[in-house]
Amino acid sequence: MSINRNILSLAVPSILANITVPLVGMVDIAVAGHLDASAAGLASAATLIGGVAIGSMLFDLLYWNFGFLRIGTGGLAAQAYGRGDMKECADVFIRAIGIALACALVLIALQWAFLKAAFLVVDCTREVRALAEQYFFIRIWAAPATLSLMVFKGWFIGMQDGVSPMITDLIVNVMNAFVSIVLALGITLGRIHCHGIGFAGIAAGTVVAQYLGLLSAVLIMLVKYRRRVFPGFRMQSVLSVFRGRETRRFFSMNADLFLRSLGIIGIYISFTMLSSHQGDLVLASASILMKIMMLFSYFTDGFAYAGEALTGRYIGQGNRAGVRQTVKYVFIWSMGIAVMFMLLYAFAGTPVLRIMTSDSDVVSMCRDYLPWLLLMPLVGCAAFTWDGIYIGATASTAIRNAMLWALAAFFASYFAGAGLLEIPAVQSAISASGLPLSSVMPGRTGVTRHAHIILHILLAAYFIHLAVRTVYLSAKYRRDVLSRVAD
Repeated sequence: MSINRNILSLAVPSILANITVPLVGMVDIAVAGHLDASAAGLASAATLIGGVAIGSMLFDLLYWNFGFLRIGTGGLAAQAYGRGDMKECADVFIRAIGIALACALVLIALQWAFLKAAFLVVDCTREVRALAEQYFFIRIWAAPATLSLMVFKGWFIGMQDGVSPMITDLIVNVMNAFVSIVLALGITLGRIHCHGIGFAGIAAGTVVAQYLGLLSAVLIMLVKYRRRVFPGFRMQSVLSVFRGRETRRFFSMNADLFLRSLGIIGIYISFTMLSSHQGDLVLASASILMKIMMLFSYFTDGFAYAGEALTGRYIGQGNRAGVRQTVKYVFIWSMGIAVMFMLLYAFAGTPVLRIMTSDSDVVSMCRDYLPWLLLMPLVGCAAFTWDGIYIGATASTAIRNAMLWALAAFFASYFAGAGLLEIPAVQSAISASGLPLSSVMPGRTGVTRHAHIILHILLAAYFIHLAVRTVYLSAKYRRDVLSRVAD
């Protein structure tokens, strides 16, 4: 069917680009691990790796807040495309790119304040902090390119173009790896040897790659869309784009999406911090389980993008049947991904764990929680797919409310579970089984039964937050998505 061809033409390029994302982090860590620690006056390469890890985490926290630039732009562009309104498509892009550049300038101006605030809650050694600060102060200069690329990606998807964002993502990710290696470690070409600049080269490579990606996006825009979408464009018309009802709608929608991003960040940070209170082995196990759980998102996101683009397009066209078909078939593909990863976790869970770590204690502990991995794709794929459909419908209020309810459910579930363990009657019942909460788990160095149960509670809370998002958005589908198109 043509609907499946449309879905795959949008989803497959996104999936191919997403697969390269983990490569970047792996290369950055590997480069840091191969630098000469003694030349930098450090005791070991672990400090250099820690500097990259903390520095990258700071940018994850920073840029995640600006995800609205991509998703807000994609939904509005898709609806304008569906109406055949190329002027509005151009206006959506100009409005979003102007906001992205303004936000980037604010980030650069407030970089010192952000870093000081971040290290009030991020705990690390003095040496790791110094390296993370060095990394941050270099990479922050890529902010204009990074935020602009979010807009380009959302706009391309809204224009039913899955190939262009794939090209820009591949350029960014591949060049990030290549340039970081060259700048950090150096390169030899025949008799010519260029020395690397060490740790700073890792961050500098990211900056170069982001601007190369932005250059490629601009060139694609000029080649594919200048005549079709931007004929007769004049700089004098830019200011008029920021006036009127559509601008107010844009800001209102993005405020909702910003709150959604804060909710997601709150859950991921809390998952890490709450597990860290139970010791290093629990923290390591929780971190690896989260990374393995999120593998399916690299695939599901491709179908969520397809749902976003096609839902917005058909709403713009006033095609209710098209919206229904999009939802039906995007979910079929997405649930197929869920089943595929459930089988992966069921039959190859331990080998995947061994790829992530060679530490036998961590692998042994993670195996106790593999049943949770079997459950996560069912609700996770559904929640992510609904997000894409609602974004295409620009139903931002429902997305915000779903995330707020999910956030409340996550913390309520965790604190209710943890609270039960503090009730004397519960403690007595557990002790009567011969395994008191204070006892150390067999084969789990330093991990008490209490800490072991807490991680189960955390995973249950994460599952419940995904389930709440799925149930809420499923219940609101007719009112907040289908109602936007007349019968």
